[in-house]
Amino acid sequence: MGTKGDKLTDASAASAEKLQGSLSHLGDIRIRKMFGGHGVFNEDKMFALVDSEGGIFFKADNTNKKLFEEAGSSKHSKMPYYQVPDEVLGDENILKKWAQASILVSSNTK
Repeated sequence: MGTKGDKLTDASAASAEKLQGSLSHLGDIRIRKMFGGHGVFNEDKMFALVDSEGGIFFKADNTNKKLFEEAGSSKHSKMPYYQVPDEVLGDENILKKWAQASILVSSNTK
């Protein structure tokens, strides 16, 4: 995402919609416009974000952060979200596993 007042971009909308479609079998995946990007939610808990450039980031904590670090993913500013590598985005089975881990992280966050 960006900063308050950023304009929503076509790249962000396209990435968010594609991600929503790719993960629809995991449950009620919803997207919401936020600060020039999108928040991605499962059962009203945000587990991913799409920045204004279309980059996809999943929520991480000590249970799954090592996956992102080993893949060389960058962290999204000070927030606990890491960029999903292209290799993961291109493999539906791996994407599903990474998303499920991030959904679990978001459901355990107060």
